[in-house]
Order: sequence, then C-alpha cells, then structure tokens
Amino acid sequence: MKIFDWLSYDPAHPLTFLDHAFWVFFPIVLAVAAILESGAWKGGISRRSSGKGQAPKIALRNAWLFAASLFFYWKTSGWFFGILLFSTGSDFLIGHLIHRSGDTVRRKWWLALSIVLNLGLLAYFKYAYFIADTWAQIADTATAVSASIPPANILAQTANSLLGTGFSVDRILLPVGISFYTFQTISYAVDVYRKKVEPVRRLTDFGFYVSFFPQLVAGPIVRAADFIPQLHKPYNLSRAAFGAATFQILGGLLKKVVLADWIASNFNDRVFSDPLAHSGFEVLMAMYGYSLQVYADFSGYTDIAIGLAMLMGFSLPRNFNSPYKAEHVGQFWQRWHMSLSGWLKDYLYIPMGGNRGASLFTAIAATAVLGLTALMFPGPEVLIYGGLTLGVWWGLARLIPRFRRWTTTNVNIWLTMLIGGLWHGASWNFVAWGALNGIGISIYKIWKKVSPWSSLGRFTGIFITFHFITFTRIWFRTGSHTTWANFGSSHAMESEWTAALHVLGKVFSSTPWRVVSDVLVHYGDVFAVMLAGYIIHWLPSSVHDVFRQRFVMASHAVQLALGLAVGWIAYEVLALGGTPFIYFQF
Repeated sequence: MKIFDWLSYDPAHPLTFLDHAFWVFFPIVLAVAAILESGAWKGGISRRSSGKGQAPKIALRNAWLFAASLFFYWKTSGWFFGILLFSTGSDFLIGHLIHRSGDTVRRKWWLALSIVLNLGLLAYFKYAYFIADTWAQIADTATAVSASIPPANILAQTANSLLGTGFSVDRILLPVGISFYTFQTISYAVDVYRKKVEPVRRLTDFGFYVSFFPQLVAGPIVRAADFIPQLHKPYNLSRAAFGAATFQILGGLLKKVVLADWIASNFNDRVFSDPLAHSGFEVLMAMYGYSLQVYADFSGYTDIAIGLAMLMGFSLPRNFNSPYKAEHVGQFWQRWHMSLSGWLKDYLYIPMGGNRGASLFTAIAATAVLGLTALMFPGPEVLIYGGLTLGVWWGLARLIPRFRRWTTTNVNIWLTMLIGGLWHGASWNFVAWGALNGIGISIYKIWKKVSPWSSLGRFTGIFITFHFITFTRIWFRTGSHTTWANFGSSHAMESEWTAALHVLGKVFSSTPWRVVSDVLVHYGDVFAVMLAGYIIHWLPSSVHDVFRQRFVMASHAVQLALGLAVGWIAYEVLALGGTPFIYFQF
C-alpha cells in the first residue's frame, strides 16, 4: 500500500530535489541506467564496446531515462504529463517532416505548425483563464470563468471522475515546467528548419531530450544541437567529474535552503505578507533579501540540476554567471537565466531585426503584446490613452529623425523584455517589470555614449545596476506566487499592483533611527546571513574556483563528511518550513 501511495501523484507534495523520496529515486535511476548500458541485464557484465555493439545498449539506456523522466514529471504535475507526451510526439514527427520536405514553402508551413501548436498550448494554460475572466468583466456577466472555457471544465471533470484527481474547475492549473520544455521543442523545430541539426531518429531519444528530469521543470533550457550529440555517447564519469558534480549539488542545496528558504521564512515572507505593517527600513531590507533569495533559489536549483546531470554523464549549460557583478542592465541579462536570455535573443530578438531596426516580425510581435496588454485593462480608456500615446510617439518619430532612429533600434529590445515579462504571467506587475528592464537597457545605451569608463565607473555601474534590478523586483515579487496552493492560479492583478505600490511607498518612506536599531537587533541573524551571501557572491571567481578544486581533489571520506553535513543542515532548515522553487510557477 505504501509503495502504491508513493507511485501515485499527490498535488500537495510534488516530487522535488528537496524531498527524501527524490534521493531514493535518483540512485535507482542511475543504477538501472548503468546496468542497461553495461549489458549486465543479459546475465553478466560485458566489456564496453564501440560502434554498433554499444548503440543498442545506449538506446535502451535512453529509453529507460525517458521513462524515468516521465515518472518524475508525473510525480510533479500528475496527468499533465500527457501534455508533455503530446509536445514530444508532435515535434518529433514535425521535425522529420521539415527535414524530408524539399520545398521551402512546405518547410515553413511545418515549422509554423510546430510553433502554433507549442505556443497555443502555452498560451492556453498561461492565459486562457485570464482572457476569459477579462471578457466576462467586459460583458458584465456573472457566469463562472470555468464555464467560459469548456475544455478546461471537461478536462477537470473527466480527470476527477476517471482518475480520482483533485483538479479544480474554477481555474486552469499550470503544468509545471511547460514554458521550459515548450521552448526546447520550438528551438528543435527551428534548428531542424535552419539545418543546424539532423532530426532525432528514435522517439525515445527525442523524448529523453525533451523530458530530461534534472532540468525539466525549471531549466536550464537545453538546445538540441548541444544535448542530442550526448545521447549517443557511452557513460563516463571520472573522479574529477564526480567531485565537481557533488560540489555543484551541495552548493545548490546550501543556496536553496540557507540563503533562499531560511531568509524567506524568517524575514522576507513576513514583510511582504503585510508591508504596510512594517517600517520602510524593513521593507527595504526585505527587497535586498528578496534579490538574494530569488538568485539563491533559482541558481541553487540550476546547480543541483547541473550536478545531477554530470553524475549521469550529461552536460547542461551554465545558467548563471554572478549576475550581481553586472555593470549594466544589458550585462545583467547576459549573466542571469542565461539559457532563457540566449533563447530570447536567438529566436526572438535577432529574428525581429536585433539592433538593426524594426521588421514585419516586430510589427507582429508588437500587435500580440499590445493586444494582450490591452486585455488587462478592460474598458475604453485604455484604447483612448493607448491610441493617444502611440499617436504622439509616431508624430515625434516623423518629425525628429534622430528620435525615429533611436526608436527603431530600441523597439526590439523593449518588445523582447515585455514578452519576457509576459512569459512570467498575465499580470500588470510582470508587464511593468519587463518594461522597466527594457528601459534600463536603453538608458544604459545612451549613458555609455556620454560617460567615460574606468574602475570607479565599473564599481558605480555594479552599484547602480544591482539597485535598479532590486527596485524592479518590487513588481516581480508582488506578482509571484509563493506557495504550492497558489501555483497555477490566475493573477489577482489589481491586488498585486496595489501591493507593489504599497511596497514602493514604504521603500521611500523614512524610518526613525530607534526603529532601525530595533530591527537590526531583532533580525541580526538574518541580516548576517544575507551579508555573508552577498560577500560570497561578490568574491572573485578565482576564489570560488579554489574552493571547488579543493573539494574535487579531496578524498572520498572528506567529500562524504561534507555531504552529510550539508544534508543535515538542509534537513534542519527544511524542518522549520521550506518554500517551492520560485521558477516552478513559470
């Protein structure tokens, strides 16, 4: 009975890297994969062979890892793993159809079908509830939102009756990780179209690429050209690779449970739950704390994912590069969530024209963004004010050539950042967050033309960039969901926007020194951990490399002792209350 319960999906306790069950699941997966590849399942361990002799074993290993990844996703998202199977099967077929089509027009139609299917699924699960709710407000109806979206209602009722699940019919649940594997399948179809990669021959190999469980639900986004060649290589794990992988995993756990969860539960979440009840100094420190929390949370997940993949013999791309060392906003996005930033650059920004100017694709993207944004403001006033703004902007562009050139070379940046904001969810807060980052990049482009660069300038750039990014996170934090119960629900846009304004007002309010002193004493341990986290982050990369290398070269006994110590710390902190990985909701 207990085994059956563990195999079943529990939406209140999804399988994550922080669960004890995962650290039972992972060694089993790794051991079976090694047995299948070695040939021990045939009755005796055979020597590794090359060429055709090894290929069937590797294919069997990949099929097992595909099945294990599906099980992991089942434990994370339940029957939504059917959506993952659909995306896998459709893009596997479309990739072959694109490759076999000699006609350019037909190839474009197949590519368009892949994009429409993938983005259609993503848009439905991310925005259908919001759009239906908006139209219900416009029509001034009292009809339940779920009735406006019959497919969701039918899906929920069918799942509840046949499968015994607990889907709610008053909202569309968001499949965990749908954005990440959708972007992977789109990039695969595009790269096959561009003839950068050959289509994958086996469905199980392609399914493994799409669903590889360490990075499935929160990235990093893996390009087909980088990962697919690894599918056919035999397993090989050197002592150095084992040490580096273990260091990544332990470092990621410490980031998540100490810097992210402990700071969140002991300070950040308390302040953001009711910012008006706290002093301006507390809210300001909570913003500093949240900047550290979101970095430690997301990069911690990525570190664990990269380390797990290394133990399995696969390489995942680096996703963070000390982002708070960035000297300007553009560089920050080259260092933060690098796999997504690179994806947006290669598959959105450059196709729109990059910094060369606007294009037809720019107009299409702008229409989609403005249309979705307009739906967030039901009522005629948005059309009036939006039309007047665009009219004035167009007039200035026609009258002032320099302004027109500046607009055309920056519009693709603004659209890319707005789309990046909307990718996080249909919320005014995410629109404002994306818009502010786009404006920040444009302001830097102006600034660098008039300001000399020096060591003092670089320090100033890091200081300003960090505080600007922290400032924009006012909207990001108040628009984010922080508990499993809220994941997949629609955004309460008015309350989220109001909360952001409350935080903004508090940040710029004065606080008596007596209150500041009391806060420092009361939360001294939290602030000490925050300070230590930032100091570690801002240390030179060479210092980090020294610690990594010393761990890699240490004996297995030392590595085991440190691993047990980190495991004990993680257990003790999580026992006090943990939080979901923030980027699971996206």
